[in-house]
Amino acid sequence: MIEADHLSKVYGSTSAIEDVTFSVESGEILGFLGPNGAGKTTTMRILTGYLPASQGTARIAGFDVHENSMAVRQNIGYLPETPPLYTDMTVEGFLWFVARLKGVAAGDRPTRVTAALKRCNLEEKRQVLIRKLSKGFRQRVGIAQALVHDPPVIILDEPTVGLDPRQIIDVRNLIKSLAGDHTIILSTHILPEVSMTCSRVAIINKGRVVATNTPDQLVTEMYGGNGYELEVDGNFAAVEATLKNLPEVRSVESLPDLSLAEGHYRLRVMTDGPDDLGRQVSAAVVGSGLGLYEMRRIRISLEDVFLELTTQETSPEDVESDTESESEPIATPIEPTLSPESEEDA
Repeated sequence: MIEADHLSKVYGSTSAIEDVTFSVESGEILGFLGPNGAGKTTTMRILTGYLPASQGTARIAGFDVHENSMAVRQNIGYLPETPPLYTDMTVEGFLWFVARLKGVAAGDRPTRVTAALKRCNLEEKRQVLIRKLSKGFRQRVGIAQALVHDPPVIILDEPTVGLDPRQIIDVRNLIKSLAGDHTIILSTHILPEVSMTCSRVAIINKGRVVATNTPDQLVTEMYGGNGYELEVDGNFAAVEATLKNLPEVRSVESLPDLSLAEGHYRLRVMTDGPDDLGRQVSAAVVGSGLGLYEMRRIRISLEDVFLELTTQETSPEDVESDTESESEPIATPIEPTLSPESEEDA
């Protein structure tokens, strides 16, 4: 349903994104994850037709973004990071206006507007001026304008930024309810959103996609096996040698912890294979005459994977150029001209 094939965007001598390739299957929610300035917004703008790619191709619902821009826009709902709202309109009036611009037939507009209001829990706010709404409700109106023409593809750029915890949960549940009927890209740098919402993840860093898979598979590919944290006493070299003698122990790492007593060490032990080797690890430590004061199993998370893939330092020049490319002004996503049919209906 969504295909990005070797997309690049260059500003002068600076690459905002480079060789970005991924796809999203019909009905899937893809979390497009990356730190600020990584190229998420640039990629979203190329996919929605508001920014041309320097190289590569993109297709939405089978239409080439460059060659069939208007067809692409008819098949997507787009929520930029800053919702494109006309604040002097009422919520309902704005959605009618957007439905008309997006070519929804006059007879279908009442149904579409009502459905968008209901889905985004805006029915009680339908006659309220948008400028009088809180940030959370404005974000819901932004999502409603992306849904009002019932597009097969929805692209959401940071949909929960600035919301309180209750509003974040509401928006998250709304996005999850759209899966199956719609194909969704959720661009964010907030990891819990991805873990709780998305069926698959693409991680972008410094303009390049560095990993794509389900959250669980990314964890398995990155770390594999199991992990344990231990607090032990004795000679660190002896502890390390003892644990490394176990055939399935992959690594032993010392973790700094100033709160520990003198002579105590905190270690992270990573093992290969699906089996739980906690008993063998503890038995090896105790059997060597070393003191074992604490041991717990590590639950590797998507956050660990994300940090591992995106911890390379960025130079000041990179930060400045990324910021410029990510903040480039764009046209409002409700700009398509009225079709002859909608002009007559008006």
